[in-house]
Amino acid sequence: MSITDAIAQHLPEYTAWRRDFHAHPEVAFEETRTAGLVAERLEAMGIEVHRGIGGTGVVGVIRGARGGNTPRTVGLRADMDALPMQEANAFAHASASPGRMHACGHDGHTTMLLAAARHLAENRDFEGSVHLFFQPAEEVGGGGPAMIRDGALTRFPCDAIYALHNKPGLPVGQYALRPGPMLAGVTFWDIAIQGRGGHAARPEVTQDPVVAGAALISALQSVVARNVSPHARAVLSVTGMETGRAYNVIPDQVRLFGTVRTFDVAVTDLIRARMGALAESVAAGFGCRAALDFRVLTPPLVNSADHAARFGDAVAALVGEAALDRAQEASMGGEDFAYFLQAVPGAFINIGNGEGADLHHPKYDFNDAAIPHGAAALVAVALRELSAG
Repeated sequence: MSITDAIAQHLPEYTAWRRDFHAHPEVAFEETRTAGLVAERLEAMGIEVHRGIGGTGVVGVIRGARGGNTPRTVGLRADMDALPMQEANAFAHASASPGRMHACGHDGHTTMLLAAARHLAENRDFEGSVHLFFQPAEEVGGGGPAMIRDGALTRFPCDAIYALHNKPGLPVGQYALRPGPMLAGVTFWDIAIQGRGGHAARPEVTQDPVVAGAALISALQSVVARNVSPHARAVLSVTGMETGRAYNVIPDQVRLFGTVRTFDVAVTDLIRARMGALAESVAAGFGCRAALDFRVLTPPLVNSADHAARFGDAVAALVGEAALDRAQEASMGGEDFAYFLQAVPGAFINIGNGEGADLHHPKYDFNDAAIPHGAAALVAVALRELSAG
């Protein structure tokens, strides 16, 4: 029996677990119920459990039954947090928490790692150990570094580490990855423009931050177009402008905010410098002052070429080469598994979620049929790393 088929025997139980997670979403660093259930289920599988890693993170340890002089360790990671958004679905397992929703499939990722853990715990004919990282707060880019700062990779070291993410539009049972940069580094930024407000009937005695803000929005469009090489991919988006609300008042301050996404830290640094210079000079031209707050959420996610090939080989052995895309186009989306990959070589793969709403959409739902496929991929790459027969 294949790994996928063995895991699929428990699909009704795993579906119930996943839908329970979906109905009870918890946002960044508040995943106490989710983490508690994860820990309880791991313990019921006979797996060593460590709680409270990086806040609400959980780590499980599965030791192989084989001996060996130089046992290897492999890490498998899943994210647990939901998004602060309202769900628009009406099915029975829709969110019971207003303003919170599993709109990115972390409920499915958590379930798949639990399913993989169960299979590995019941089939320990391998050397070394598997370390299971159930991570909080991926959506805000803080859970990965929080676990690492709390000693996750020193207490539970890994020779290699792997993770996955569901991909709407990719058929269930298919997979996609790429060596090198796969997901962009993500930065959030704010620019505060300070002027001098006053009556809208007397703009000549004000220093209007609204006009300065409008000019700066236009100027920022030149940062990528006129500073970043066309051979380097980068996106700078202004996604909001906050200012006064009265028709007859020129406000004192305007706030612009948005995001920057690149695949190269040097490009990110270049954009930061140009944004800061433009903000100061454009604001000064209107008699105002401006300050840039530039916050890196995640670095670029970069797959080791060797480990991407290993993950791909493990998956191809399960489903055949035709169901695997080894050269998926890189995405401007971000993922804080990037922090783990900065510390440990490894790779990240997408698994098919079938047709349906896209990630972060209020009608999104994880496809339960994908659970055995994702869990089997994690098991297969772990066994491959640990040289199982």
